Amino acid sequence: MTALLTAFAGLLLLAVLVSSLANRTILSTAALFLVGGFVLGDGVTGVVSLKPGDSMVGTLAELALFAVLFTDGMHAGWADLRSAWRLPGRALGWGLPLTLVVTAVMAHYVVGLNWVQSLLIAAVLTPTDPVFAAALVGNDRVPPRLRHLLNVESGVNDGLILPFVVLFLAIAQGSHDLHLGELGSELAVGLLIGVAVPWAAIMLERTRLFAISAKYEPLNAVAIGLLVLALGKATHGNLFLAAFAAGITIATIGDQHRRAFEEFGELVAELLKLAALLVFGALLSLAFLGDAGWAGWVFAVLSLVVARPVAIWLSFLRSGLTAREQAAVMWFGPKGFASVVYGLLVLESGVPNADKIFHLVAVTIVLSILAHSSTDIVVARGFDDEHEVPAWFGKSRALVRRTGKADAPTTDGDSP
Repeated sequence: MTALLTAFAGLLLLAVLVSSLANRTILSTAALFLVGGFVLGDGVTGVVSLKPGDSMVGTLAELALFAVLFTDGMHAGWADLRSAWRLPGRALGWGLPLTLVVTAVMAHYVVGLNWVQSLLIAAVLTPTDPVFAAALVGNDRVPPRLRHLLNVESGVNDGLILPFVVLFLAIAQGSHDLHLGELGSELAVGLLIGVAVPWAAIMLERTRLFAISAKYEPLNAVAIGLLVLALGKATHGNLFLAAFAAGITIATIGDQHRRAFEEFGELVAELLKLAALLVFGALLSLAFLGDAGWAGWVFAVLSLVVARPVAIWLSFLRSGLTAREQAAVMWFGPKGFASVVYGLLVLESGVPNADKIFHLVAVTIVLSILAHSSTDIVVARGFDDEHEVPAWFGKSRALVRRTGKADAPTTDGDSP
């Protein structure tokens, strides 16, 4: 525990010190923690010794995913989705299920998993993570509608895919262990807690009996999240669905609470994600990656360069996106933190071929983190047309914008 804490603190300090450089280059703080965990783990130096079955691994992964889904849900309030839903709706309504189906087909025919196991690994690998495309999402020169699309998609698909992961995992455990009524009850209780707790807390705060000071306002959402977590544990409701539903509820009926919590919550979720990536990296080794076999590596590559690109291309036909924008969306479907935790859930479940599925998930995530986090800045620069015109032209254009003598071009966040 001491070694892990020391490693995390050291890597966190290094990540902070190089964060400005990372924003301008192919360096990635997420990749730093993954590689750091790999180097410090049993496969290389043995400084941090962890096994997939260790209680700390499962607990950290659970807390981190709860925090991520809670904050992700706050990006999915009704007003947010209604304001510019056309493009994200294509990605989630068509792209998500198509990606799942194409990935499942490849898992069945490339690595030989049965159809239930193929659907399970496809569900695990379908969510995307904006952390590994930060330079693209955070670049003001990238069209706003593209940044909005990637942000909403990655913020919502973790929660949308969760019921499919739970369902396929239950089916994969076998008919003797499959109790759909119990599974439905777990999801329903989680959903109820996720909606009822924040609704009651926000309604209570609006009465004359209570008032929140500005200093403590960010802690209101923290208290709600912790209460949802505690009640979910006590009632055996699905924690992850509860977290996502709670975030959506807060964003929908308590937007001021969402705004107060946003910066603090994002930092907490980011800390937990980085810690989980460090632990995930420590579970890997060259021998572990080699156990995936050539077919596993072929599947991992195809899941990145075929599954999402094909699904997104079909989903965005006649969408109005430019060729460059559509290519960016097709490529940036990075497999991230949610897939890490869902993969650990599969491993802990003991379903047939659980170890093989976890190996395939791990190899795909490693490839995705390295590929996407090192190409986001390159693709983002492709939208910067300043290098295509003389320097004086850029200065003249900036002068026009400042003086107002000509209208600067505008971009509607959801226009074609």
